[in-house]
Amino acid sequence: MSPSLRRLMKEAAELSASPSPHFHAQPVSDSNLYDWHFTIAGPPAPSPYASGIYHGRIVLPPTYPLRPPSFRFLTPSGRFEVNREICLSISGHHEETWQPAWGIRTALLAIRSFMDGDAKGQVGGLDVSEEVRRDHARRSGDWCCDVCGKSNQAILGEWRDYCKENGVEVGDMGDERVVSPVSKAESEKDNTDTTRQEEPPSEKTVPDEPVAVSQGPAQQAQQQSAPEEGVQAVFAPPPSTSITPSTLAPGSDAPSHVAPPPRQPVPYPMQTAALQQQSEDPWLDRAIIGVLVALVFMILRRMANSED
Repeated sequence: MSPSLRRLMKEAAELSASPSPHFHAQPVSDSNLYDWHFTIAGPPAPSPYASGIYHGRIVLPPTYPLRPPSFRFLTPSGRFEVNREICLSISGHHEETWQPAWGIRTALLAIRSFMDGDAKGQVGGLDVSEEVRRDHARRSGDWCCDVCGKSNQAILGEWRDYCKENGVEVGDMGDERVVSPVSKAESEKDNTDTTRQEEPPSEKTVPDEPVAVSQGPAQQAQQQSAPEEGVQAVFAPPPSTSITPSTLAPGSDAPSHVAPPPRQPVPYPMQTAALQQQSEDPWLDRAIIGVLVALVFMILRRMANSED
């Protein structure tokens, strides 16, 4: 099974396990999980769509959720054109804004909130009067889908009965106050666990402020080279500075890294040349003295030969 099909099966199961009374969505058939129909209640009053129930189609690409689905409304609403792909930030018209973490539930929530917005030249959008939209909303419940074979009112009514059986509180049409008793109990449990976790520990393993420790050079070198496991090492500052709790500013932290050991001064190139010259001077002096001795010996020898 492909990752796309596994994702769609997971989303279908999640929509049934955590139902919302405001919308219903499922694949048209078990043999094709890439073609869904949805039924959605209009936004709450004073929206002109408050009493409306709208039916539509979702077509998902084979690479879903890497690519976004496309949406179209089949019920006249006065907000979206009938049977034409609508342009939204969660639809195939804007793949650059789609995020694979989103899903069908996220898309339906977004569509329900987008209905109250203005079309403003949107692809698949309509800009009609509020009276026309209210008239479409009043007649939308009796609209029947040829594929599903039921009216919008029947589909959403059966789905709301399913929500009640699963402990979801269902209000009037367009009512946003939906509370699940199971979710409420889990929320209270989470709050209790969070309160217990936020209780201060009985013992402190790390001091709140760094403590200055006077140590000898041997102890400092040993501590810097091999600090004990689980204990924060205190490193001695340079001789010219000292760190104590009183000198640290409020909220400041102690040094968290080991200061590198002071480097030995490196001689500059001129100093290096002078040192090399000093090391070569004794050999040069000896060579000069040897040459002078040889010259004197040759001069004395010539003088002796000339006298003979």
